Parts: sequence; C-alpha cells; structure tokens
Amino acid sequence: MATTAASVTDICLQAQSAARALQSVPATVKDGALHAIADALVSRTPEILEANARDMEAGEQADLSSALLDRLLLTGDRIAAIAAQVRDIAALADPVGEIVGGERLPNGLDLTKVRVPLGVVAVVYEARPNVTIDAAALCLKSGNAIVLRGSSSAAHSNAVLAGIAADAATAAGVPEGAISLVAGGGREELAELATQTGVVDLIIPRGGEGLKNALKGVATVPVIFAASGNCHVYVDASAGLDAALAITLNSKVQRPGVCNAAETLLVHAAIAPAFVPRAIDALREAGVELRVDGRTRALVGADTDGLVDATAEDWDTEFLALTLAVGIVDSVDEAIAHVNRHGSGHSEAIVTNDVAAARAFERSVDAACVYVNASTRFTDGGEFGMGAEIGNSTQKLHARGPIGLRELCTTKYVVRGDGHVRP
Repeated sequence: MATTAASVTDICLQAQSAARALQSVPATVKDGALHAIADALVSRTPEILEANARDMEAGEQADLSSALLDRLLLTGDRIAAIAAQVRDIAALADPVGEIVGGERLPNGLDLTKVRVPLGVVAVVYEARPNVTIDAAALCLKSGNAIVLRGSSSAAHSNAVLAGIAADAATAAGVPEGAISLVAGGGREELAELATQTGVVDLIIPRGGEGLKNALKGVATVPVIFAASGNCHVYVDASAGLDAALAITLNSKVQRPGVCNAAETLLVHAAIAPAFVPRAIDALREAGVELRVDGRTRALVGADTDGLVDATAEDWDTEFLALTLAVGIVDSVDEAIAHVNRHGSGHSEAIVTNDVAAARAFERSVDAACVYVNASTRFTDGGEFGMGAEIGNSTQKLHARGPIGLRELCTTKYVVRGDGHVRP
C-alpha cells in the first residue's frame, strides 16, 4: 500500500494508473475483493483494536470532545458492522456501465448514456476511522481508485485499516495503488493533494468547517463538501405528541455527535403549551442542555435547570453534543423561513398530521433530505440502501445527500453510427 514514504504526487499518479486499469476489471473481481476485505477486517480485529486504543489514549490526553472520541472509537461490534457494510456494498448492482438513457436520433445515430467511474477520488476526513473502509469499498465497487487522507487523531487506526484493505484487494486481483493512504503531513500535504489537477478527479472532505475552509482556499480539483449538519425538527400544530417526542429525542439524543443529529427544535405556538414542558423534561432527563427563546422559557415554569437563554449564534451552531436550541414559531411558514435561514441544507424534519403543512415543508425547505414524521437520523447511505456512504453532500451540483456508488460515477455518451458524417 502506498503511503507518504512516496510523495503525494507519486501516490496520486499511481492511483491514476490503477484507476485506468480498474475500468477493465470485472464486477466479479471487485466483489471478490470486497469480500476479502470484509474477511480480513474480521480476522484482524485484535490488531485494529490495538491501533485504535493508541489513538483513543492520545485523544483523551489531547482533551478531544466526547463527540470526537465517540467518532474515533472502534469496538469489536463496530468493526463487525463495518465488515457487514462492505459485504452489503458487494451485493449491490455494479453502477459501471449502467445505461442511464438512450435513443435513436433522427439521423440514424444510436445515442446511449452510460455510467462510468470518475477516476481518482481523494477523501479527506477527521477522526472517523470507519470512513477509511467505507470510502475504499464504495470507490472500489464504483471502479475508482482512492487516495485517503485521515487526521492525525486517527493515524494508527487509519494506517492499519487502509493497509488491510489495500493488501486484501490487491491479493484478490485489484490493481496495486487502487487504495492508498496519505498520512503524516500537515496543511502543505493537504494543499498538494488538493492541487493534483489532471490526476485527482474529485476530492471529498468529510469534517468540520475548518477543513472545509482550508480546502476552499487552495483546491484546484473539483470538490464535493460532505459538510456540517445544522438540522431541525419542527413540531407542527397538528402533530401527535407521542410521535413528536419520540422523533425529537431520537434526532437529538440517539447519537448527538453526528451530522444528522438535530441541533434545533421548533414548535408551533398552538401546540407548544402541551408539548414544550413535556419535551423539556424528557430532554433534560436525557442530559441535554437547552438553549431556549423567551417564549419557551415562559412555558417551562419555575424549574429552569439546564436552560440557557439562546443567543443569535446558537441558531447557526452545529453543537455535535447534548445541546439543543429550542424556539417557538407561529406558523409552518415561519418554521420554513427559520430553517432556510439557519440550516446547513443537510436534514430537516416536520412532525405533522396536516397534509398541507407537510407538503409546504417538503416543497419549500432547501435541504438535501426532508423528513415527514421521521427522525433526521436516517440520513445515511446504509439506511438509504446504498451499503454505506462517503459523506452527505449539501451542495446542489452532481451529488446531493448521501454519496454512494452512483454519486461516485459520471456519465459518458456512446454514439454508434454506420459511416455517418455530418452534413
């Protein structure tokens, strides 16, 4: 497996060579490589856990937040789940060569639009070693070579995981260099990777705003940002109280340190007297700190433990922790306006029994994923039947939402004629 013992440029050039060879690798070989990777993950679990323990110890000494430590942590169950996702990806239809559309033109030419790999995909990510395998598996299945660059906080875990994946894939017949890891350098290395114009076809950063801004300043290759998630749950006037409470708690509490966790709860004024005190009690019991507006505070009564007055900044913050902003609105239109003003375009939910309100929310909320009567926590490639994901795009061009196999492909037109020339 290639690492920074070679230069970033050399690694990327080797990946480009592997990507070209991958185009002729049969789907059966790619699927066999994925099963080999899954088997190796299971058989080498003790080695992975040992490496991860070193990263966890360093993270605790560096006072990483509980959310980051949760993202960093690998367990036997989590490794088994990662291996299962790799097998799920192997079981999916190969997107390469899939016919997207076609027709016979009036001049007799046969026009076919087919999916083809992007080529070389670079993935830059922070403190999430599972991304090493998810990204490698998705790129391999979609016929792309991948250059991985994880963060220093997961260096030991990433090195072991990438090595396992690369060795298993190569032994199964995948071109050498199809899975590479760049590790050990700083921002200069990131800049070198992001400027491999003509070699790297796409770079996907999966991390916080700092990583996003660092790439924006230097990248010359195309970028899809798997960006932050300032997600909302809006409880409409017609919502069932039990469903609204369950969705609110799941969206916030089930795993607060991920991008599809809710960061703001909005409640219609008509249902707020019945719902807000109940929700506040349940959230506080779950350990959630609440940043509330004045109307919410007025409904809580004398027991204000765990309540803080919301600031203007709170509505724009991805807390990634057991912290939730809570506000009251007077209509679905006001809720939509709030979401579009403060949301990051990731995942937004409405809880309602009013069809008109649901349709208004669906049509008008500008986000990659909009939920009606369901938790925001479902925004995930695995949950969407994609096997896994490299990240969730909040952009509007090429890919939006979970980035899976088809999003890692582009298209080409194949035009067949019979001696045609243009008059």
